[in-house]
Amino acid sequence: MKILLKIISFAALALTLIPSFLVLNGIITPELSKTLMLAGTVIWFGSASFWMNKTEKEEEIG
Repeated sequence: MKILLKIISFAALALTLIPSFLVLNGIITPELSKTLMLAGTVIWFGSASFWMNKTEKEEEIG
């Protein structure tokens, strides 16, 4: 489960970074970029909070 959350988190992080480069190259519009970056941010904060900043003891428990 934790690995799946990490994969989702990093995909969301990529969703916040990649659109800016696509706008820079003229591939997508700035409006679409803003929408994608907002979605990536929401998904990042929703998924990363479950696995980040846990001590080793908390990770062993679950």
